[in-house]
Amino acid sequence: MAAHPFSTPPALWLVRHGESTWNIAGLAQGHNDEAELTERGLRQAAEAAAQFGYRPVRAIYASDLRRAQQTAAAFAGVLGLPVQADARLRERSLGVLEGTAHKTIGPSDLGHGGGRLLDPDVRPAAGESVRDLYQRAAAFCDDVAAGLCDGSGDVLVITHGGTVRVLDAYLSGVPVDQMTWPPVDNATIVRIPGFGTLSRGGNR
Repeated sequence: MAAHPFSTPPALWLVRHGESTWNIAGLAQGHNDEAELTERGLRQAAEAAAQFGYRPVRAIYASDLRRAQQTAAAFAGVLGLPVQADARLRERSLGVLEGTAHKTIGPSDLGHGGGRLLDPDVRPAAGESVRDLYQRAAAFCDDVAAGLCDGSGDVLVITHGGTVRVLDAYLSGVPVDQMTWPPVDNATIVRIPGFGTLSRGGNR
């Protein structure tokens, strides 16, 4: 007899939004909501969403920022599910750095560089540290995991590069002080198996 499609523990799928207008302009985005998806970004979103047409997805969550919502719309269209917006899935706030060119921002401004997280507590003026981002994203995950009473169906999260990194670390049991900072391309998809069954204790 074939296994029931919901017999395995649910997975959490992390998806970074498609290419945005500020991505191609080389500008720091953070919480700024002026950027929207480019034509290429819309294609990336559609191609990523097409991979989920046969998966038993129970819910779609997304950052409330436009570039993530536009990406999530492609998944909603494929899966026939509503998008639940959650501000805890936003990118790290970069405060006064938002809208400035990436090439003018260095590791001392952000606390990371060269694939390494150098200092999780560096905080741009009026912005957030990586530790702040880690803690709010982890709180979102804990709330969603607590609601998976029946364990049926995967969960999709459409978010941002920094948020993908911290959620991947948190759900893999990596404390923020031991994180790295690898590249995360537009429309990257990361699968976290066994979501809701993992013991993450103490990583926050």
